[in-house]
Amino acid sequence: MNADPILRVARPSDNLDEVVRFYRDGLGLEILFRFEDHDGFDGVMLGRDGAPYHFEFTHARGHVAGRASTQDNLLVFYLPEASEWRAAVERMTRAGFEPVPAFNPYWDREGLTFEDPDGYRIVLQRAVWRP
Repeated sequence: MNADPILRVARPSDNLDEVVRFYRDGLGLEILFRFEDHDGFDGVMLGRDGAPYHFEFTHARGHVAGRASTQDNLLVFYLPEASEWRAAVERMTRAGFEPVPAFNPYWDREGLTFEDPDGYRIVLQRAVWRP
């Protein structure tokens, strides 16, 4: 694998419009591409233009994807600057999304957790990422 792979996180959803609103309006990502009836799938890709990652949400027509299997399915965004973290939290709450208690209390110490319409969670972590 090269040193800087491009990452796509792909998952199904029964709530494409609501999921788009969560990740676009709440998290601040952009719609990069949208498709309909591609071999029976509808989908949306969100991210930031030029970023080495994006999220793809799909819906297979006639198929139920269901909700997250646990409350500990997380995407963690590290935002070390206090002002950037506060702005991200305010954007989520302005879009109508309120924090939820983290399943693992570790995430509540330096961040806030939000649940998307499918039960998957993101953490806005006010910390520097350290591998």
